[in-house]
Amino acid sequence: MPATVSKKRTSSVAVFKWTLLTPFVGVVLFLVPVFLLQIYFSVHAWTVYLTSWWEAEFVGFDTFWEVLTDQRFVWSFVRSFTFAGLSTLGCFLIGFGLALLMYRPFKGHGFFYAFFILPMLTVPIVIAYTFEMLLYQKGPINGILSAVLGTDVNVMWLTNPTIAVFTVIFLEIWNWTPFAFILMLAGLAALPQELVEAAQSLGASRWRIFWEIQLPLLRPVIVLVLILRFLEAIGEFAKTWALLQGGPGSATETMPLYLYLTTWQFFRISKGAAMSYTVMVVMVVMVFLAIRVLRREKHALDRVYHRAGEPA
Repeated sequence: MPATVSKKRTSSVAVFKWTLLTPFVGVVLFLVPVFLLQIYFSVHAWTVYLTSWWEAEFVGFDTFWEVLTDQRFVWSFVRSFTFAGLSTLGCFLIGFGLALLMYRPFKGHGFFYAFFILPMLTVPIVIAYTFEMLLYQKGPINGILSAVLGTDVNVMWLTNPTIAVFTVIFLEIWNWTPFAFILMLAGLAALPQELVEAAQSLGASRWRIFWEIQLPLLRPVIVLVLILRFLEAIGEFAKTWALLQGGPGSATETMPLYLYLTTWQFFRISKGAAMSYTVMVVMVVMVFLAIRVLRREKHALDRVYHRAGEPA
């Protein structure tokens, strides 16, 4: 009887493992030919205007060198990092502020929670087209500002290059602040209340409790929010493309937009393949650095809890 039970259990575990692994294996089998074809294109000079792709001229790493020396590509990287950095900072500060206001229950808590996460549930294309109507030079936003300020306001939100950059950053902050809000709220709710209560019994002020107890314990969550938000913002495409297509001029032409333009608008398939691999290498390095930082923060937090648990 025990042998039969053990056999059934082993069989169930095997079925469970294959249930999880089958989709992964299927995705890998689908992606491997795509990656191999992309490698082929990146070391051959081919566009849709030339002969058949299998007759393309072998150029080795010349295409990669062309990508690395392309000033437009370099500037698209600079714009991507600037966009990701500023939007991540904005999302975190506003999301953390909302989490501090919301982590203690109060009347209407559920309504405000649903209201604050609503932007994250909105489709990016819908956000772009909605704000395009709102931010039109003679649109509602300028109309409201004109009524409030008592003067004619005609801010060119979408046609002035400098303002357009901050417009797309604002849209990203509005769209993804709920992400930071949810994670920071979860982090605050998970903090051990014993330390806070002990500090309160010793007469510590709210600010001192936050600065010396809560904030240090939240460091791993803060780092996680910043890393995840930054990595996601680097790849932002939908809202920026739908709203401005990289314009005015090239003011909002980030790396994903330039990659799309090169491959699907200019039809420079080989250069697009080389660009994608260059971007992939950069992102892989960033992910490994992020994992290393997160592990360091986790070990630091473990040491804090270990010291807190030691007898006096």
